Amino acid sequence: MPTVADQLREAREKRKLSVYDVAAATKIRTDHVRALEEGNYRMFAAPVYIRGFVRSYANLLKLDASKLMADLDLELSAIEEFREPSSLMGKKQGAVDTLMLRISKVNWPLAVGVVGCGLILTLTVWSYRAWQNHQTRDPLAGVGPGVYQPPETNVGEVLPLPRTPRRP
Repeated sequence: MPTVADQLREAREKRKLSVYDVAAATKIRTDHVRALEEGNYRMFAAPVYIRGFVRSYANLLKLDASKLMADLDLELSAIEEFREPSSLMGKKQGAVDTLMLRISKVNWPLAVGVVGCGLILTLTVWSYRAWQNHQTRDPLAGVGPGVYQPPETNVGEVLPLPRTPRRP
């Protein structure tokens, strides 16, 4: 049974297409087309890219995409790094994952507006209470009892009386 890479290469050669023709028609880079035809799947970051590229390539060459995808799944299951977990949520989420998911769902323009209005309201209430407290406070509350003692010397606090001219 020929591999997926062999099937793709043979179909391309039968249609007399170059790697560049395939790349131009499918918008797949030429090095990726060559990697698919060589069966070099480790060049790709994830199986989802391989599957998508193979499906596009098979549709261009008018191959049976469902059969080719089944063959590809068999080949990828033999490669350890491309075995996928059975579920997308297979791993238990940690606290950071949960927090980041919740943060990503926040409507930021609305949140910033609500927080801004809350800050303005808080500052307004705080300012009003401070002003009200200042108005009702006794200015002499901190001054203790005392007895008035006049200054010892006259330091200019009292103006001297004008001199009157002497009469002879």
